[in-house]
Formats: sequence, structure tokens, C-alpha cells
Amino acid sequence: MFEWFFMFSFQKQLIVGYAIIVNLIAFFFYGVDKMKAISGHRRISEKILWTLALVGGSVGALIAMNIFRHKTKKLSFQLILAIILSLQITALIFILN
Repeated sequence: MFEWFFMFSFQKQLIVGYAIIVNLIAFFFYGVDKMKAISGHRRISEKILWTLALVGGSVGALIAMNIFRHKTKKLSFQLILAIILSLQITALIFILN
């Protein structure tokens, strides 16, 4: 099941492992924030949610936003997340070329 992972060099394993973990964490935090919003409890700050996306969890954040229908109507939040994702895509293209 995970044979593909062990075909990578150790450095790539670290990068892929980091990406998986940070995206799972971002997904989890967005889900927790949605539950807190529904129940009326103290929320997770947008800065923390953006930071999770910035450090590599943008894919997990986007998936969570769609699955939980969270922050989908707040355009200011989505704009900053779009900027973060654009910067990450640009950096990835730059690194790969």
C-alpha cells in the first residue's frame, strides 16, 4: 500500500511526509473551528487557520472548507487563502524548473 513512498529518496520522503501531516492538521483545525462555530464556543483565529495553510496545509484547508462548508461565504478569508495558494504554486513551479 505504501510501496510508492519508499521508492523516494529520504529527502523526498521527509517532504512528502511533512506535506501529508501538515495538511491533515490543517484539515483537522478547520473541522474543529466549524464545530466550534456551530456550538457557539470560542473559535480558532483566522490567523492560525491562514498560518496552517501558509506552512503547507493549503490543500487540506481547501478540502476542509468544501467538506465542512466552512468559511465559504467569507470572501476576505478566501482571498487571503487564494493568495497563499498562489504563492505556493508559484514557488513550486520555480523550484521544479
